[in-house]
Amino acid sequence: MKALPILSLSLLALFGGQAMAAECPSLLQHNLPQLRSKNTIDLCQRFAGKPLVVVNTASHCGFTPQFKGLEALYKRYKDQGLEVLGVPSDDFRQEAASNEETAKVCYVNYGVTFAMTQPQHVTGDEAIPLYKELIAQSGQTPRWNFYKYVVDRQGKVIAHFSSLTKPDDPDLLKAVEQALASQP
Repeated sequence: MKALPILSLSLLALFGGQAMAAECPSLLQHNLPQLRSKNTIDLCQRFAGKPLVVVNTASHCGFTPQFKGLEALYKRYKDQGLEVLGVPSDDFRQEAASNEETAKVCYVNYGVTFAMTQPQHVTGDEAIPLYKELIAQSGQTPRWNFYKYVVDRQGKVIAHFSSLTKPDDPDLLKAVEQALASQP
């Protein structure tokens, strides 16, 4: 009789884990190294069920001051569930030479508190799986640094914006509010 509860708990653990994996959209089923840390960011654990803005960044770009606007966007909507993920990239030859310098630009120069990864590839064959799926869903590859994707609570890209679009642009804000209103 005691074997049955143990078996039931084992099955629950097995199938409960599969149910959790099924709830996490494929877009987020990845881990990325966190900037200024030995830890990784489990995208499912951190972002599943939350609206998300994903942006490829660079420390030495004319658009780098957008960090300030991205931080303001994050602070404005974080209590409603919005997350922002910054993905530094040297694909356009404007990222710092070291993770330490990238971290200084983000955290010291611009006071970033949203999630940042270590530099990654976001274009071409070497693009990380997260970006490959962002590109597949939106039909748009980042053409430059600070390209923005807005993802709803189901892990679907609902809008994308060029580097020229500032974080306080009304169209970007409208997309963020649409993502916030989406159901998990």
